[in-house]
Amino acid sequence: MNARQSRLDALRALREREAKSVYGWVLSTDVPPGLQQSLQTAAAQGLVELADREVRAELSAYEGRPVLWAARLSPQGHDVLTYLHASPDPTPLSTPPAAEEQVIELRPAQMDALRVYTNLAPVLRVAPADGLVERVRTAHFDRPGNRWRMTLTPEQIESIAYAFHLRALSGSVAEANWFAREYGVAYRMDQATGRPEAVRSRSRTVCP
Repeated sequence: MNARQSRLDALRALREREAKSVYGWVLSTDVPPGLQQSLQTAAAQGLVELADREVRAELSAYEGRPVLWAARLSPQGHDVLTYLHASPDPTPLSTPPAAEEQVIELRPAQMDALRVYTNLAPVLRVAPADGLVERVRTAHFDRPGNRWRMTLTPEQIESIAYAFHLRALSGSVAEANWFAREYGVAYRMDQATGRPEAVRSRSRTVCP
């Protein structure tokens, strides 16, 4: 088990014990030595609050015996578990893409630019393709390759091209040019409609 997972498990265990605690503090008698050591480490990271001398004295009076150690989640520790619970599990990419779907890989900075677009979905006039917001939220981060990976439909891929088109018009053409070269989708003006439209080709460079 890695350090991150061990820390999260310790925070979950503390939360469970804290919910059953009469005083809102978890005492050393309710914590195995290994867990106590993990909570000490989490306290050094600001995720656990350890009782000071005054609090321990109050707890000792309640218990009728010396209380030498007590802990509870800090506000930050509580928020970590709340955020973890709300975060979706990454979509596994172990199965082959469905028919017409394609695996898309984006660098972290490119993913950040895409997230700006998906976060604005409620107020955009040209909304992201159905399902793209969820695919972005559940994207898998390939740490060795330093890439975010998603399996997307053609419509969702065109939405990414549109997101990078907006970015090109507002300042940086790097993402749109890269996406056009890598995945063959770009936005350009359609003279017939007078609007920018998605164009598919294997190699093209776009300009704002």
